[in-house]
Amino acid sequence: MPSRYLPMFEWLDYDFMVRALAATLVLSFSVAPVGAFLVLRRLSLAGEAMAHAIVPGIVIGFVVAGLSVGSMIVGGLSAGILVAVLTSLLARMTIIREDASLASLYLIALALGIFILSAAGSAVPLKSFLFGSILGIDDETLILIGATATITLVSFAVLLRPLIINTIDPVFYESQSKYPGLVTQWFMLLVVLNLLGAFKALGTLMAVGLMILPATAARYWVSTITSYLLLTFVFALASCWVGLIVSFYLPEVPSGPAIVLVAGVIFFISLVFAHQGFHVGARLKPSRRKTASDERENAKKGENAYEKTV
Repeated sequence: MPSRYLPMFEWLDYDFMVRALAATLVLSFSVAPVGAFLVLRRLSLAGEAMAHAIVPGIVIGFVVAGLSVGSMIVGGLSAGILVAVLTSLLARMTIIREDASLASLYLIALALGIFILSAAGSAVPLKSFLFGSILGIDDETLILIGATATITLVSFAVLLRPLIINTIDPVFYESQSKYPGLVTQWFMLLVVLNLLGAFKALGTLMAVGLMILPATAARYWVSTITSYLLLTFVFALASCWVGLIVSFYLPEVPSGPAIVLVAGVIFFISLVFAHQGFHVGARLKPSRRKTASDERENAKKGENAYEKTV
């Protein structure tokens, strides 16, 4: 039925909205498993750091060869790998730990990327780099998103079992695997690849939000891997589609921030109403107090026993 008979669905009459809806559907399939395992492996901030670390590579690729998918992939992957290698070297060869090294390098990389973009006098506004342009997505970006989703889903079909084992018990996994670092390295490569896929759609500041927020929100509701991955995808897709519709009716609102804000609303709703949100914290408080009381009582008994022996 044409949307002129259904005014609330008038956005379906616009090709750019249909393309954006299709792109975010495929993008949600891709970023959902990556974001879920970033949260499970406690690497959420590492994902944020890598999102900013790829900026100078993308900018240099743009200055040299224009804003094409090829230049973006080569530049972004090169910058991401360089930052990862430097982070590892600094952690091994200096007193600075890996988290501090990564934080320092990604801040430098982000500032360097913005500086190069401004100094080059680019015709592309800085806003499109920071917040993306999902409503103006082109065919090349659609192909990139589709290829990224294909590589990601095929990779997870192969790596899911060892990735789960490595996440739950990394010591056991290392003892049973000939190449224990391969799974982690391939997973981080998928992180960078998905950040590149989401870059032109959501921008460097918003891309990682679609990875992390749906995954953290879903974690409050479920306890199994399969349901967790499915619910993360549902939350990511809902965030994209609702955010796009909001930005359609509010033209002054960029679509990238609108999508991430919707994901933030889903996060806070999950935090308040999910059975593993605030409710589980309230249930655990009495037991925590009891445990602390038992520990103090046991410590006191130990002191008394020590005094008697002396």
